Amino acid sequence: MKNLRGTIMVCGRKLFCIFALVLVTTAGSYGQKQKVQNRPYADLRFFHYGFFFGVHAQSMALSNNGYVDPDTGEQWLVSNDRYDPGFTVGLVGEWRLTENFAFRVLPTMHFATKHLTFREQATCARQYQDIKSTYIALPVNIKFTPPRINNYRPYFIAGINPMYDLTIKDQENIMVRPFNLGLEFGFGCDRYLPYFKFIPEIKFCLGLSDILQTDRKALRDQAKQIFTKSVRNAKTSMIVLTFYFE
Repeated sequence: MKNLRGTIMVCGRKLFCIFALVLVTTAGSYGQKQKVQNRPYADLRFFHYGFFFGVHAQSMALSNNGYVDPDTGEQWLVSNDRYDPGFTVGLVGEWRLTENFAFRVLPTMHFATKHLTFREQATCARQYQDIKSTYIALPVNIKFTPPRINNYRPYFIAGINPMYDLTIKDQENIMVRPFNLGLEFGFGCDRYLPYFKFIPEIKFCLGLSDILQTDRKALRDQAKQIFTKSVRNAKTSMIVLTFYFE
C-alpha cells in the first residue's frame, strides 16, 4: 500500500485542478448574472469565530533500516498497512488582515487509531499494534481569499500545526513521542447563507517531526527493543475534511 504522504500529493494535485476549474467556471459566469448577497458585511469584521467538525485519514510513515538481531538473527519490518478514519472537532478564530488575507487560529482535537503490522523476514511471523491517538492541536494559518462571487468565496490556507498526543502508552512494540509538528495546506469555499457561513474545507497535513521514541530502557520486556531498533524514523500524515459554521 502506498504511503499516505505520496497519496496526499497526488490527491492534492487532482483536487487543486478540480477546484481551480470550478473557480474559473464560476468566475466566468460572474459577469453574466448577479445574485442578492447574503451577509454582505460579514467579511468586514476585524474578528469572527465559529466551530467545525469533520473526518480525517491518518497514517504513519515508517522507514525500516534493515536491523538484524545479532543473537537471534531476526529481521523485522514494520508498516502502517491500512488507513483508519478518525474524527476531528474544534473552534476557529479569524482576524482580518487585509481585504484578501486573514490570520486563523484553530484549537482542535483529533481522535484516531493507526494500525501497525510487524513482519519477520525469515519466518513471516507477524505481530500487530494499534496506536490510539487523541491529539490536541493548535494550527496557525494564513488564509488567502480571492474576491467574493455572489454567495461563494473560495480560499487557500497554509500554516503550521503543533500537536500533542494525550494517549501515549509505555508498553508497546513501537512507542512514539507525544509532541508533533506539521506543515499544512489546503483550500475551501465560504458559502454565505442568510444567518451564517457554511464552509467545507479539505486540508493536507505533513508531519515534520520524527516522533519515534528511541529511548526504551524502561521497558519491562527488553525483547521489544528489536522493534524500535528496526525503524529509522516515523512521521505522520493526515488528510482532513472539515465543515465550518461561522
